[in-house]
Formats: sequence, structure tokens, C-alpha cells
Amino acid sequence: MIRALVVDDEPLAREGVRVRLANERDVDIVGEAADGPSAVEAIRRLLPDLVMLDVQMPGMSGFDVLARVADVCLPAVVFVTAHDSYALRAFEVHALDYLLKPFTAARLHEAVERARAALERDGDRADLAAMMAMLEEREQPGAAREGTRSGPARRWALRDGDRWLMLRADEVDWIEAAANYVRFHARGRAFLLRGTMAALERTLDPRQFARIHRSTIVNLDRVREVRPEWHGDFDVVLSGGEVLRMSRRNRASLLR
Repeated sequence: MIRALVVDDEPLAREGVRVRLANERDVDIVGEAADGPSAVEAIRRLLPDLVMLDVQMPGMSGFDVLARVADVCLPAVVFVTAHDSYALRAFEVHALDYLLKPFTAARLHEAVERARAALERDGDRADLAAMMAMLEEREQPGAAREGTRSGPARRWALRDGDRWLMLRADEVDWIEAAANYVRFHARGRAFLLRGTMAALERTLDPRQFARIHRSTIVNLDRVREVRPEWHGDFDVVLSGGEVLRMSRRNRASLLR
């Protein structure tokens, strides 16, 4: 079954999507949300396979919602909106489809077919999330994976071609911003995760990670030395030899 979440601030719009999805034999609607913050909470709690997501909502946009949940859930996304001006951005964040209201049952069926194909290629995302939760409980019983409530994030599921890699926090050397993604440097390689630096930073353990620049976070265990530069900023040298720029305003957070 495809576990679907319907997110829209208009009750009639949610009902329209719900009625049409009822005709899809393998789709189970596990929840609804009427604004951005409740959508974030629902995605983190329910870990849906598919999210039918409005763009403009109270609290935050659909794009903001995806940035807030990228660290714990990678659902297939179909945007449902009355505005065509966001289509390019929607596909930049790898949305499966972009439905313009009003849409027909046939058009929604086409979007669901794309979701089926994508989920078959990627494997069962719900099983992946369950495996992550199980591994977390083994290492730290009772701790939440999300990192924003009961404890910091301890691992991430990162896409590597046609497979998923489980990357532990202590394997990460440093992290940098990359447009709509963050790039983890670990194991001598780089891995992308959709989301923002600000959202990621909220999930990290401040005893293990420090932000040294607006686009850079380092694992403190990898820092070998900090040296001042003539222009007033600092260079942070990692144990692997990488040299990263640290801004003056972030110096205290690193040295603390």
C-alpha cells in the first residue's frame, strides 16, 4: 500500500483529493494537514510514502515543509496548487508531478501512477524509516530520531545511485550548503541531502558539530587547528588536510 498524506489549507480541496484517491486501489490516506507546521509534524510522525502538497499555506510554504522534513523523511511529492508560477521550482526539488487546480480524476491518476513507479524504483520508504528507527533504539533506547525534541540526529539515510547508505553522525567530516541541498563530506566522498543548513543545524548535537560559516558546519572531532588570516577571518584545518574558512562571528561557537 502507498501511505498518502493530503496537505492543503482549503477543506474542499482536501476533500477533492481524498475522494479521487479513494478510487486508487493501493492508496491509503493516513492523514491530512491544513497548514505548514502541522504538515511538518504529520510527515515526521506518519512517515508517508506520498504527500499531496499545496504550495501556498499558512505558516510556511510547501517548499519550506520539505526543507524541514528532509532530514528524517524522503516522501514522493505531488504538488497541488492553483498557481502555475511555482512549477519550475517544484521540479528543482524533485517533485514527481505538479497538478493545477481544478484537475480531473484522470490527471490525478496519472500523478499516482508516477508515484507508484518512483516508489517501486526506490524501494519501500516506510521500511527504510522503520529500519532507521530500529537502529536508533538499539543505540539509544527511548531517543527520538528527529533531533529537535528528545535528542540530536544520530544517522541519515542518503541516496547513493540506486541504493541507500546509512551515514552515522560520527562519520561526517564537514557539511556544506549546496543550493536546495546540504552536502555531507564523509568516507572520503560527498553525499547530498535535500534541505537547508538552518534546518539541519537544528538537528545536530552542538557538542559534536559547530557552524563556522553560513555555508559550513564542521565535526569538532575533525578539527586539527585554527589559524588567523590577514583579512580577519580564520582558516580551520581538518585532520584530513581540508582547509575551511571560518567567519569572525562564528569563532566563539567553535572555540567554546
